[in-house]
Amino acid sequence: MGISDIADSLVRGVEGVGDTLSETFFEPVIRLGVTGLARSGKTVFITSLVANLLDRGRMPQLQAAAGGAIRSAYLQPQPDNTVPRFDYEAHLDALTGDHPHWPESTRAVSELRLSLKVQPTGLLGAVSGPRTVHLDIVDYPGEWLLDLGLMDKSFAEWSAETLKRIRPRPAAAAFLAAAAAADPDAPLNEPAAKALAAAYTDYLMQARKAGFYDCTPGRFLLPGDLAGSPALTFAPLPRPERPARGGLWREMERRFDAYKREVVKPFFRDHFARIDRQVVLVDALGAIHAGPQATDDLRRAMRDILSAFRPGRNAWLSQILLGKRVERILFAASKADHLHHSQHPRLTAIMEALLREARDRADFAGAQTAAMSIAALRATVEETIAHGGRDLDCVRGTLLETGKQAALYPGALPEDPARILSAARQGQERWLDADYRIMHFAPARLSLKPGEGPPHIRLDRAAEFLIGDRLR
Repeated sequence: MGISDIADSLVRGVEGVGDTLSETFFEPVIRLGVTGLARSGKTVFITSLVANLLDRGRMPQLQAAAGGAIRSAYLQPQPDNTVPRFDYEAHLDALTGDHPHWPESTRAVSELRLSLKVQPTGLLGAVSGPRTVHLDIVDYPGEWLLDLGLMDKSFAEWSAETLKRIRPRPAAAAFLAAAAAADPDAPLNEPAAKALAAAYTDYLMQARKAGFYDCTPGRFLLPGDLAGSPALTFAPLPRPERPARGGLWREMERRFDAYKREVVKPFFRDHFARIDRQVVLVDALGAIHAGPQATDDLRRAMRDILSAFRPGRNAWLSQILLGKRVERILFAASKADHLHHSQHPRLTAIMEALLREARDRADFAGAQTAAMSIAALRATVEETIAHGGRDLDCVRGTLLETGKQAALYPGALPEDPARILSAARQGQERWLDADYRIMHFAPARLSLKPGEGPPHIRLDRAAEFLIGDRLR
């Protein structure tokens, strides 16, 4: 460890002691991380959670809300002056306005502070007045967590693994042809390097659209102000027997190492290392709809994401965390409103099976974990339709593409989640005996009563698991 790393560790240690004293004797702070992969509903989750903590009429499973321990809730200025504020008001307007629509998805780190005035229960509550608990919500893209898997790999290892994994995928054909045509020992030609990086980025975008999740490096999909920088201008290449100095392969290797050093490490140091509680949102229905290969890819992606919660396997991450561990992790299958409630237990069982390996790793790290099916904003209603001599449990909502009302019967999920996992692990092209369909619904127009937040499914149970113990 260099002198600068030691100094950074000492500073973070002092800051950690200061935070601990502040939480113990003054106003405790809960830092809740919210992440997930594309289309999992992070922005909607945060917006609905905050709205339902401000107006708690739909939160009966959050004990502090149901029992009246939460006396009031209010938004405060964000304490971190260097991180964008989560645009709660604009997102709420999008969901609850006269023409409701889904807000823009997460593209960078953002934060929001919600303060709760809580009356303690038990003996302490009898002799003390209300206290303030600050909930700092940190929103960040799940694709960035996947980059953790790059840290222990060399450019040669990452290139070989990536090229092998993507070779069977039609979306990768154009990039693979470009990579095969490139001379890795040729002197660096910047336009050629940019063309290779652009071709690889185009593949990543197509892969994500097709339902795959192993899309690293994550910043290629969400570059922000790094767009066009050398740290984002590389691509996997076959390693020559003796890479030439000044050649294309050597320069790609240098940029890969710079990406890990200048992009990945700062995220874990500045944001991830400060999180107390974590929710990982998963579009499990979307993966099932995309087919067995996408479902197995989701399983592996979640395994890789959760490696961040087992820092013992990563020496540099252990140095950054300085012994701190996330206390509770919730794995939430989002968009449960796309299924009739009778299917929710099966979705939860599939979620638990998909994340078994990831959960075991997190449990090993001492974190409490839970899995459930939720909808942060309910966009459908349930109805039963007679069809072909039997009753079908359906959901009805406004189709996102056409604006028309439609009822959906997506098919019955299997009672045994092993049927999903076995087909996924075997690499089957499609489900053998079922067609799991999904529609994209727009948010419904709402008419909220005073004191009520937006309608949801089990958001109160999610909140109870994540922060309920700190509100008593």
